[in-house]
Amino acid sequence: MAHFLMSTRIHMGQSSLEEIKGLGMKRAYIICDPFMKKCGRAEELASILHEAGAETEIFSDVVPDPSIEVVTAAIQGMKKFGPDGIVALGGGSAIDTAKAAGQLYGAMNGGARPMLAAVPTTSGTGSEVTSFAVISDTQAQVKYALRDQAMVPDAAFLDPALTASVPPAITADTGMDVLTHALEAYVSTKADDFTDACAEKAIRLVWQYLERAVADGSDMEAREHMHNASCLAGIAFSNASLGICHSMAHALGAAFHIPHGRSNALLLPHVVAYNAALDYKDESRALLRYAQIAQMLGIGGATPKAAVHNLIRQIRNLMKRINEPFYVTDCRVEKEAFLEQVPVMAQKAMQDGCTETNPRVPEPCELEGLYRELCKGGSV
Repeated sequence: MAHFLMSTRIHMGQSSLEEIKGLGMKRAYIICDPFMKKCGRAEELASILHEAGAETEIFSDVVPDPSIEVVTAAIQGMKKFGPDGIVALGGGSAIDTAKAAGQLYGAMNGGARPMLAAVPTTSGTGSEVTSFAVISDTQAQVKYALRDQAMVPDAAFLDPALTASVPPAITADTGMDVLTHALEAYVSTKADDFTDACAEKAIRLVWQYLERAVADGSDMEAREHMHNASCLAGIAFSNASLGICHSMAHALGAAFHIPHGRSNALLLPHVVAYNAALDYKDESRALLRYAQIAQMLGIGGATPKAAVHNLIRQIRNLMKRINEPFYVTDCRVEKEAFLEQVPVMAQKAMQDGCTETNPRVPEPCELEGLYRELCKGGSV
C-alpha cells in the first residue's frame, strides 16, 4: 500500500516571510551560515520574530555539506537557549542542519523536537518539505542521507526575494538539482500518480524558467517559479525517493567537495542513459517514463529510444547554456586522483539509501563505469 504525505504548511510569494509571525514562537533558534549573518538576513528575520514577541538566538556556524560536528554544536546551543521553535534560514545545508539537530535535541529531552520552520534562500534542495537530511562525516569522507518523517518541517516560507542575490553559478547548480530530483522521483520504483504530478510540474517549470533565473537574478517571475519548482520536486522525492544519480553525487561530493547540484548535473545525462538501458533491445519501464517526459517537453522522437536520446541531448544543451561543466576535470579535480577514488565511490553509492529505489538495479562495476565517463578523454 502506498502513501502520500504532505505535512508542511507552505507560505509562498513575495513578502510571505512576514507570515512567520503567526507561528507563535516564543523562543526561536535561528540556524544559518556565516554569510546570512554577515549580510544581515539573519538579523532581519530576528526582527520579524521580535515584532511577534519572540526572543531569538542565532547559530551561524553552518558550513556546506554540514558535518556531524556542526550538528553537535547546534544542539549544544539549543541546550543553553531552550527554544520552542527552530528557524532554518539558508540553503539545504542550513535546513538539513536544523532538521538533524532539532530531531536529536528533541530525543535528548525525551520528547518531540521544537516546531521547525524552513526559510530557503536557494531554489534547489526542496529540503523545506522533505523527510531527508544529508550530513557528512568529514573523517570517513561519507555523506549520510538520513530519513525520518519526524524531520519534515512544520512550515516553509517560499519568498523569492530571498533568492534574488544568489549568483548565476549557484542558481545553475541548484536548478539542476531540482531537475534531478524531479526526474529521479518520476522514474523511481516508488513513483505514483501523486508524485508524478509534482515531478512533472517541477520539470516544466525548470525547463521554462531556469535559464532566465541564471541570466537575470532580478527576474522575480523566474525566481518565484524556480522556488516553487524546488518545493514541488521536494514533495515528489520525499514520497517517491530518488536514485543512483543522488547516490553517486553524495559519494562524489564527499570525496572532492564538488557542490551537490553540480555533482548531480555532471552525472544526470549518464544516469538517464544507463537507467533507460538504451543499449538493450527491449524497452524498459524507465525508458518509457523518460520518453513521456520528453514528449511533455515537446522533444520529439520517432521511437521511445529516439525520444530519450533527444532528451539527453537537450539536458546537455541546457547545461551548456547555463555554463554547467560536463567533466570533473573542469571542477579542479585531478584525473588521476579521481580515477583512484572511483572504486571507493562506487561502493559508497551502492550502500546509499537512494540506490534502493533506482529503476535499474546496478552492479558496482556499472557505477564505476558511469563515474569514469565523467573524465574528459575517457578513463585511460
